[in-house]
Amino acid sequence: MSIITNINKLFDHRIRLGIMSVLMVNEYADFNTLKELLGATDGNLASHTKALEKAEYISIEKQFIGKKPNTRYSATILGKAEFKKHINALEKLLKKT
Repeated sequence: MSIITNINKLFDHRIRLGIMSVLMVNEYADFNTLKELLGATDGNLASHTKALEKAEYISIEKQFIGKKPNTRYSATILGKAEFKKHINALEKLLKKT
């Protein structure tokens, strides 16, 4: 087995890595919080969250708070497991070098 077998290509981009990092330590995060924490544009964040949702790594909940739309994201069980495998693989890679 290769040392990079469990490195997940979906987490290669810093925005997706950041989204998952935030969601691993929080029950959920809303769009504006992720945007601010990650320094992402609206379009950039939207495209990366769609990619993670398509892979079923995050779930998206849309609601209204008063009259304002609010989008919340949370990591799925699959997403958490895959992210942990990815981080463990990176740690193993760093220990070997």
